[in-house]
Amino acid sequence: MSRKLGGRKIVIATHNRGKLAEFAALLKPHGVAAVSAGELGLVEPAETEESFAGNARIKAKAAGRASGLVAIADDSGLCVAALDGAPGVHTADWAGPERDWSRAMRLVEEKLQAKGATAQEQRRATFMCTLCVVWPDGEERFYEGRCSGHLVWPPRGTLGHGYDPMFVPEGHALTFAELAPAEKNRISHRARALEALARDLL
Repeated sequence: MSRKLGGRKIVIATHNRGKLAEFAALLKPHGVAAVSAGELGLVEPAETEESFAGNARIKAKAAGRASGLVAIADDSGLCVAALDGAPGVHTADWAGPERDWSRAMRLVEEKLQAKGATAQEQRRATFMCTLCVVWPDGEERFYEGRCSGHLVWPPRGTLGHGYDPMFVPEGHALTFAELAPAEKNRISHRARALEALARDLL
């Protein structure tokens, strides 16, 4: 029998307020109260794996052990086709220790320009998200979501976080940072991973 999360308090293994807000909005209709690892003052573990699933597992296990709650972690990233899938699992690293996302976006654009990738079809990218759910008894579940689109320059919009201002999802004219949060939360990689989680656990 599948375990359920409805009505529980859970910890989201993140210190990113934007990411917590997305999770909270998506989980609230299911009666799930979400608190972040940042709000609980939990230490961020080193992400030493070379896969989204591996890093999500590290974060979920650390948050679950420290809080005693069911923990959900995601590892997500931007995979740019012309850059052989980079930055991928190193998406946050490109922003540096100070998490300067303007710097990260400039770096992506510089690398695309160096490749001569100026046409839309040369600037294909996919946001990937893997969720890991860990229960206090050690049981684990994984869920994946993706959202494909293309990259624009200069960045546009102020509503998103990370690389959102340069990412236009397929079928849309606006970047993730220009879309209303409700619309982004309907189509994003994280939303699709959470939909898979919801079908199983909520």
